Amino acid sequence: MASPASAAVRFLAASKKAPQGVLQLRLHVKPGASRNREGIQAVTEDAIELCVAAQAKDGEANQAVIEVLSEVLDIPKSKLVLAQGARSRDKTVVVQDFKGDGASYANTVLELLHKASSAAS
Repeated sequence: MASPASAAVRFLAASKKAPQGVLQLRLHVKPGASRNREGIQAVTEDAIELCVAAQAKDGEANQAVIEVLSEVLDIPKSKLVLAQGARSRDKTVVVQDFKGDGASYANTVLELLHKASSAAS
């Protein structure tokens, strides 16, 4: 069951592979941005738009995406996993081992992302 708030941040109910459930973040990444534009640019219904200064080579941009999300969401980088899109601008990052109710955590994450995007504007 997905969270009704947004397709960009989705909570998927528990399964055998993920007994706690999974929180997915759908991203559209713009690598090679200037350092002062780095961060969350917008949160739309479909994706979280984010810019990173790192270039899209040797996984540098992917690592920068994890670092930006870790900072914005205030969670350790080890809890964020790039699940899809290693060689694409459209990526899916999974938040692992979160505490509490998945749907309410998804709403909290969405609020933090909106706050970060409005600060970047």
